[in-house]
Parts: sequence; C-alpha cells; structure tokens
Amino acid sequence: MAVAPPSDAAARRVVERLRSNGFQALYAGGCVRDHLLGIAPGDYDVATDATPDVVQSLFERTVPVGASFGVVLVVVDGRPVEVAQFRTDAEYLDGRHPVAVRPANPQEDAQRRDFTINGMFIEPDTGEILDYVGGQADLRAGIVRAIGNPAERFAEDHLRMLRAVRFAARLDFVIDPLTMQAIRANAAAVRGVALERVGDEIVRILREGGARRGFELLDESGLLRIVLPEVAAMRGVEQSPDYHPEGDVFEHTLRLLAGVDALAAPRSESLALGALLHDIAKGPCAARDPQSGRITFYGHTELGETMSIEICQRLRRSRDVWERVAYLVRNHLRHVSARDMRRATLRRFLSEDGIDELLELTRLDALASNGDLTSYRFCIEQRDAFGAEPIVPPPLLRGRDLLDLGWQPGPRLGQILNAVQERQLEGDLTNREEAVQWVEREFGKPPG
Repeated sequence: MAVAPPSDAAARRVVERLRSNGFQALYAGGCVRDHLLGIAPGDYDVATDATPDVVQSLFERTVPVGASFGVVLVVVDGRPVEVAQFRTDAEYLDGRHPVAVRPANPQEDAQRRDFTINGMFIEPDTGEILDYVGGQADLRAGIVRAIGNPAERFAEDHLRMLRAVRFAARLDFVIDPLTMQAIRANAAAVRGVALERVGDEIVRILREGGARRGFELLDESGLLRIVLPEVAAMRGVEQSPDYHPEGDVFEHTLRLLAGVDALAAPRSESLALGALLHDIAKGPCAARDPQSGRITFYGHTELGETMSIEICQRLRRSRDVWERVAYLVRNHLRHVSARDMRRATLRRFLSEDGIDELLELTRLDALASNGDLTSYRFCIEQRDAFGAEPIVPPPLLRGRDLLDLGWQPGPRLGQILNAVQERQLEGDLTNREEAVQWVEREFGKPPG
C-alpha cells in the first residue's frame, strides 16, 4: 500500500542529504501514524542506516541527544528532526536504556519499537508503507497494541505503560486486552521512572485531548494509584446531591476534565492541572453535619492548595505552573461571594493575575456539577461593566504627592495611599483634588 508521502520541508531536506550520500532514509514512528490518520505530525523522525557519527558529519547543526543509542537531532532552518539509526537493542537493565545496540535493517528495527501503530515506516519518494508489525490493521481497528510480548516491551521502558494510555486517550482507541493485562501486572514498575518523565506524560494526557478518557484508563489499569494516589483516593468520596447530582468527587473531576477536552487547543497546563486538582482535598476534609446530615468539606480549598503544590512539585512542574495551580485551587470557590464584595474588593479580585483561568475553572466546575453559572456570569458581567478602563485605574495620589503635601516617609504614608485607593475603587473619589481634600478631612494636616 502507498499513500501521498509527508511534505515537511525540513524532514525532506534531511532525507535528501542522507540519500545523496548513499544512505537509506525512511520516515518513521509517530509521524507515520499521524500522517495515516490525517493528522498533521507535530514533529518528524527519520530512520537511516547511517551511523550517528556520519549523521553529525553531514549536517551543520546537530545535537547528539542519544548518540550511544543511535539518535541524533538534526536542526534544519530552526526545525528539529530526529534521526535514528536502524537498530536492535540488547537487554534493558534500568527500565529505560538498553545495555548495547547493534545496527539492523528496518524490519528488525520495527520489532524493538513500542506499539504497532508507532512501528511503521513510509518511503519518502513513493509513499510506500513498510509495515512489519500490523500497524495499519490496528490503526483501522482503533487499537493500541504492544509489539511482540507486552511485558517485554514494558520492561524495556516502564514509561510505555503511561504512553499506551496517552495514545488511547488522544486517539480514542482501545488498549489491546493482552497489553492492558501487562500494564495491570507491571503498573508498580512506574515508580522507578524519573518523576519528570511521569509528569510530562500526565500533562500530555491532560492537554492533548481525551483527558477524561485518559484518567479513566489510568484508573482501570492501576496506574493512577501509583502515579497520583491522591486523585485515585477521590473515588467513593460522596457529595451532597443538591450541589453534585453527578456523584462522587472522582466522577465530578472526570466531568470537569471532559470540559477541559472541549476547550480550544492549546490547553493551558496550569488550567488543566487546576481542573484535576481543584477538589483534591475533599476526601481528607469530608465530614457530615450531625444536624442537617449534609456532607461538608470545610477547609478543602486551603488544604487543597498545599496538596496541589506538593503534587506539582513531585511531578517536576515549573514554579510558574505550580504557583498558578495553587492560586486556582485556593480560590476556585471565591467567586461565589462576589455579589457580597465591596466594589473595591470586587475590582481587585477581577484584576488579579490569573483571573481569566480562575473564572474558566469556575465555569467548568459549575457545568460539571449542578450547572449553576449565576456567580460566574455575575463576575463576567461586572468585569465587562467596567468597560475599557483599567479594572484597577492609576492611583489618584502617589507617595511623591503626599511628600509634597508635607507628609513624612513611613508606615503612615502607605496607610493613607491604601485608603485613598480604596475610596477610588469604590467610586467615591474621581480626581486628584477630591483625593487631597479627602485626605485632609480624614487624616488632618501633616504633623509638624
């Protein structure tokens, strides 16, 4: 079978340079899978019989990301193209790297790859598909299947178990029963994977589409209780049916992740993690009111902030990400009291860094429960009502103004400026003259 070959300019130049020097070059792996599915590949891999040393000699800009395993990154016009030598792998002892590799042909190379849908090649000129592992049939059937013995493939790289979930979720495929059986049997081995690699896979599951499906599969496979035991513990945590007719905290979170799936790509990492973790502390905070019988979760936003930071740091997320996630978790119910806020407080709230993501989280949270968007809409309407003017306008008075009026530097100066801004945000003061007069009435003349 042949198809129209991919037309990526950078990858094509790599292929042409290799072939003009007498080497074989094929498109390989994920770019083939996506091309056959009609999805524009995000990056391109080229498989060749040229050694890493030769590849580096043929191109001006290269990065030996895995030269000892036959992999070199070639940069063409700013675009990276991964070039890997056809190889077979010796024994894996660390759950990630083979102790040695040896040159191979394409058919042998395909056997050491992870899943059948990732084990195909395309001939760049003719579009001929080289499929030695049944990848085309599994693409048509919508199956993620390990190549050969699933337990052996997962022993070679334990992260492949998470990758199986990610591919199935992103593509809306099922996981082959024998492959799933091997994941369940070996799930605990994921504990040996570098936490950054685990974190990257979790975030990709959240952001690439199919987040709900991904976390259902993580749960079904036993991986969830290994990589995110706090999320697994949300299953069975009851909620009051008037606010949460959808069921327990885990089901609520899955519905919220479905809302993240519906967002336009690219989906924010912090919003996706905030959606996953916003109710992470409900289990530890759950109690039942002895009078009303209602289920309560007092303090879950505060404890949730602490837990979300710990989880994000464990998954090696950046400081910017975990700080924003902590903000979202801590404040995800704050909008409910917006109607009772003073005007100045509301303006400050709606001007906070991260408010757009916070309001989006509150919308998804409401839609995943009883659907009440009243408080969310109030916040949106109030923000729109402020018009084009800054939500927090330039101050009417600054420290220099008070110094010119005779006030001395010190804590009193800050108290006066804060009080003036409060009255400004309430709409009681609109210009500098009014502010000066108000300071004189409220604070008197400067001492001395």
